[in-house]
Amino acid sequence: MNTRLVNIIFGMKVKHARQDSGLTLTEFAAQCDLSPSYVTEIEKGRKYPRADKIMRIAEVLDKEYDDLVSIRLEPPLTHLGAALSSPVLGQFPFEEFGIEMSDLVNVLTRAPDKASALLHAIAEVSRQYDLKEQHFLWSALRSYQELHENYFPDLEDAAAKFAKRNKLWSGKPISLEKIREILVKNFGYRIDEERLGGDEMLGDQYRSVFIKGARPKLLINSKLHPHQTKFLLAREIGYQFLKLTDRAYTSSPDQVDSFQQVFNDFKASYFAGALLMPRAQLLDDIQAFFELEEWSQQPLLDMLHKYQVSPENLLYRFSELIPQFFGLKLHYLRVQDQNSRYSLVKQLNLTQLRVPNGLAVDEHFCRHWLVVRLLREMRESAEAGNEHSITNPIVGAQMSEYLDAKGYFLCFGFARPLPLEQTNSCGIIGFRVEPELKSSIRFADDALIPQVIINETCERCHLSETQCNLRAAPPTVLTAKGERNTRKQALRQLIAEMRR
Repeated sequence: MNTRLVNIIFGMKVKHARQDSGLTLTEFAAQCDLSPSYVTEIEKGRKYPRADKIMRIAEVLDKEYDDLVSIRLEPPLTHLGAALSSPVLGQFPFEEFGIEMSDLVNVLTRAPDKASALLHAIAEVSRQYDLKEQHFLWSALRSYQELHENYFPDLEDAAAKFAKRNKLWSGKPISLEKIREILVKNFGYRIDEERLGGDEMLGDQYRSVFIKGARPKLLINSKLHPHQTKFLLAREIGYQFLKLTDRAYTSSPDQVDSFQQVFNDFKASYFAGALLMPRAQLLDDIQAFFELEEWSQQPLLDMLHKYQVSPENLLYRFSELIPQFFGLKLHYLRVQDQNSRYSLVKQLNLTQLRVPNGLAVDEHFCRHWLVVRLLREMRESAEAGNEHSITNPIVGAQMSEYLDAKGYFLCFGFARPLPLEQTNSCGIIGFRVEPELKSSIRFADDALIPQVIINETCERCHLSETQCNLRAAPPTVLTAKGERNTRKQALRQLIAEMRR
């Protein structure tokens, strides 16, 4: 247990014992020969007093010294102590959100028995749904990104500084060879693009493996597309130039040890995107795209060719720049096709989009969403023997309207195959349709963009099979809800009859 948590638990025990004794903070401080401000610092977990002061505190509170300094908590604080000791809460980046962990403790200890029960219930739910520590840390990162609208000027400036120093932004895309050369010459990397891809057990699992040392070694999977390889190398430059040492050693990460690791991985990836797709150039391209009177996929394909990046990297870079420079809220979704089972693998939500909330419990994505439509088109194209779909992305746009709520979203994105994962992936960005949208994205009025009604999951949708020929599962959640409502109505009727 780290020192901060030891201080917090000690402070919590002192505060709880003081309140049980009926002593005000001022009265308690006077009896302990301490200042009220110092006692406040103790109770908030900011200060840990010397042994002689702890002995006096224990005497005033009529507690044993060992019990007071022990990290073990008695009821009703038992579950509260377990939660505070957990890696999830211990590593949660409270300071990034402008609060201290002691502030949370102060709130929880106002009613410690209730807070303890609540935290115990949350822990039980987490165990039942197999929520891992990294899920909370990734969620914390996503919330932090959304808080800042996914734009970070310091990382933009760092990428610009590095590009200028190495004369990288010359109007031409940065080549894979140049990025590789910089890693080798400037940072002493040794790069192996054979060993990992040829490993029977690891070759289908990891895109890269980093081995630290005086001369770092980076194993790159040979099955990757060159654009993927270039991004991984650019991210390594980010780690080195930003001096980020707490990091993942595999891609995708095999283990998440701390929020700092998650945050540093994000910073390195952001740096890579900003380095490969310079802000000023890409903003000009986005502006020209948005000024089109009619929807066209060609500008997106042209940008892929111009910057030589993957579709996911391009759209995610959009998510970093558009809210800041065009004033438009957006969402980014990335979904993978696992044998016609669609998994949401990444999201950023600035539009209050109702992302299907049953996916974690294995419900089925509505088949009318653009991400699913494009993945289905890619699968059907490949099954028909279309060679173009094996190596090239499918591009599409859609105006989506929620079935049971007002809300329109203009969406566009790419679907493409992922050879290493042996699956297809689709990334989209979407914008809530509001008056200012059409003045910024002129093709939003294009009548040729398909208008489609969407819902959350098949299990929650009331459309019949004749109304929706793409249904992947019966409306079990909706049916169960209807049955509960029917029972409630019958129960109310029974009670009303028996009162007569």
